[in-house]
Amino acid sequence: MTKDVTKPEGSQNAESYALIGAGPMGLAMAKNLKEQGISFHGFELHTDVGGLWDIDAPLSTMYDTAHLISSKTMTEFADYPMAEEVAEYPSHRDLRDYFRGFAQHFGLYDHYTFGARVTAAEPLGGSGEGWRVTWEVDGEEYSAEFAGVLIANGTLSEPNMPEFEGHFDGELIHSSAYRSPTQFTGKRVLIVGAGNSGCDIAVDAIHHGKSCELSMRRGYYFVPKYVFGKPADTMGGMIKLPMWLKRKVDGAILKWFVGDPQKYGFPKPDYELYESHPIVNSLILFHAGHGDIKIRADIDRMDGNTVHFKDGTQGEYDMILAATGYKLHYPFIDHALLNWRGSAPHLYLNAMHPERDDLFVLGMVEASGLGWQGRHEQAEMIARYIAGLAKGSAEAKALQQKKAKGFERATGGMNYIDLPRMAYYVDKATYRGAVNTHIKALKESA
Repeated sequence: MTKDVTKPEGSQNAESYALIGAGPMGLAMAKNLKEQGISFHGFELHTDVGGLWDIDAPLSTMYDTAHLISSKTMTEFADYPMAEEVAEYPSHRDLRDYFRGFAQHFGLYDHYTFGARVTAAEPLGGSGEGWRVTWEVDGEEYSAEFAGVLIANGTLSEPNMPEFEGHFDGELIHSSAYRSPTQFTGKRVLIVGAGNSGCDIAVDAIHHGKSCELSMRRGYYFVPKYVFGKPADTMGGMIKLPMWLKRKVDGAILKWFVGDPQKYGFPKPDYELYESHPIVNSLILFHAGHGDIKIRADIDRMDGNTVHFKDGTQGEYDMILAATGYKLHYPFIDHALLNWRGSAPHLYLNAMHPERDDLFVLGMVEASGLGWQGRHEQAEMIARYIAGLAKGSAEAKALQQKKAKGFERATGGMNYIDLPRMAYYVDKATYRGAVNTHIKALKESA
């Protein structure tokens, strides 16, 4: 039996917004809602905050050796910097503690129901007519009406597991099921997919498995973690260059510090620099140069413990780990309500529904160097927009009309490769420029 809850604990009035998720994006949204005086109630599946960065969370995809691939100063929230003693590339344990500290510092814990699985979010009518949200806690089902819904349940929880032709007799897992390097002990390992997680996990397999090989469909650009002794992502941005020139300059720098990955067997990228996320890893090329890992072509088929590759070669393996990424997953809401276009919802600045002003998707945005501050800005824009509409501000109404007229993703003219994980990728400068322009105008119009 569903219990109807008129006013969930922590909400302030009947016009509260339901906020789903207490990961980095959910916390940023909660902080901004609180600052703008907007009543809300949060729901989090785990028993604490931090989202996937807490390895004990039900949907976490962390593993023991996981670290940020961006430096802490380029990733942290501007108004809550990481402690000085935290490493330049923090571990998932550091980040779990960081987000707990963030939630405590800004007084966010009391606004959440923890251990709550949201099972449904259903509109009561058109935009502004409210929503009914249903959730479960300890086997009990609850339901309440809210003014709107803010979705911040993350983008990296639903595995994108490819289908392989044939049958593999060994162990076949997705990277989401990987936790410890001991899973590789004594095994001949094949890693499928050479994204950032795939390369990091391959390094673990090199040290703990009997052998490790890496199957790749396409080439990647590799970026070292350090340049001239400093985190690589802190070196750029001092001088604004047109993209054609930036590619030439950065491409030359990569050749100086990385060399030519093709000499180790890595395929050559079939796209331009910055048209896909680069691999930030200083160790995978090191091990390739030492012969610790072999690069394989894309998989053709499997037969027992034998894997046949599309270049006609084959290999024998005990374990295959598919580091093939994740799919956007919003299981509690009707697909049609999110204005999907291809592999992702089509929303203004990746967050705002063109027709509804009571439904927002937070954190469905990726860009090199965006960091959590860029996502915090997204949250501030939305909170100020909600507050502005309530007050009838001219800028909020102008933004309402702008998003309803039609728009394109903020790619800055970049031709990103056609992959599901790139379907919500944006150009950082273009995206942050647009978001901050709206924030400034909403402030002035308040």
